[in-house]
Amino acid sequence: MGARTRGLANNILANGTIDATDGLSGTIPASNVNNTTVSSVTSLPSSVGDFIQSTASDPSPATVGDVFYNSTSAVMKVNAVTTSGAWAAGGNLGTAVRYQGGAGTQTAAASFGGITTVTTGATEEYDGTSWTAGGTMATARYYLGSAGTQTSALAFGGATPYKTSTEEYDGSSWTSGGSLATAKAALGGAGTQTSAAGFGGTTASTVNTTVTEEYDGTSWTSGGTMGTARQQLAGAGTQTSALGFGGFIFGSPPTAVANTEEYDGTSWTSGGNLATARNALGGAGTQTSALAFGGNLSPGNSAATEAYNGTSWTADTAMSTARLGLAGASAGPSSSTAAFGGYITANSAATEEFSGAGSPVTRTFTVS
Repeated sequence: MGARTRGLANNILANGTIDATDGLSGTIPASNVNNTTVSSVTSLPSSVGDFIQSTASDPSPATVGDVFYNSTSAVMKVNAVTTSGAWAAGGNLGTAVRYQGGAGTQTAAASFGGITTVTTGATEEYDGTSWTAGGTMATARYYLGSAGTQTSALAFGGATPYKTSTEEYDGSSWTSGGSLATAKAALGGAGTQTSAAGFGGTTASTVNTTVTEEYDGTSWTSGGTMGTARQQLAGAGTQTSALGFGGFIFGSPPTAVANTEEYDGTSWTSGGNLATARNALGGAGTQTSALAFGGNLSPGNSAATEAYNGTSWTADTAMSTARLGLAGASAGPSSSTAAFGGYITANSAATEEFSGAGSPVTRTFTVS
């Protein structure tokens, strides 16, 4: 008599389930289901769930366009896209510190050395939420150069007295590396533990330098000369694509500078100037996506944030707290940066986290 067929529609019950009593069973292949837009729906059965999800905490990572109800704070929220960067509070360092080194990323950072109540060699590690104690450097120092990641960091130079020593961190302990050719402090740093650049700084309290040295994981060799001798500058990028910006020229009067220089592994060339000249500032990111934040205005501290696109600096959202002598961490583009420590009217333990334009951000609905 041939094959018998039965329409699926005749087997859907009023509650939305399939009637399998007459033998209709099995799974409908996904390829046979047309994912078309549903319109004119005014309600859904309770078994399907609510249009808006209820959650005890904000979903992470944030997905742009999601609307949800946070049952803990009893507010409605939406994940939107930022049109400019934003700073948010992170976890505090265990010990307030200034003029320390920084390495890593926003969610895996390291802070080492600096001045607490004394010059220190202590290390702290950040997981994006809180800081924990790490290994201690053999040589306590501040105004040091730094590079690398949380589990493969590099510390070099520093004060006081001025140092040539280099130390390498494996995420647990520090070991000695090759020495700089020239003892110096307040220098910029860029790159990784096995491919780093140290540039600028001071070799005596009133002598700034233009010297660049390059590290290969074993020893330092001479690199290109900067156009402007300076100390207390910020650095970003890699050994062959580095950025040096801001800083301090000793003189009468002493002068904070705004100029930027770009390094290709051989020579330095001029880049765009910072809008705000400052020294003892934080820096992070890459040569074509860098962030400058905080610093000293001589006199006064700065909260200014500027973003670099490889050509020019643009003002972005200011930090919550103006401070100098802070460190930063962002192994990639500057859109995700951590800034920590520094000096306000005393040493700071504060961490701030930066999310750049275009990043998901959670907004709360308000009623007016």
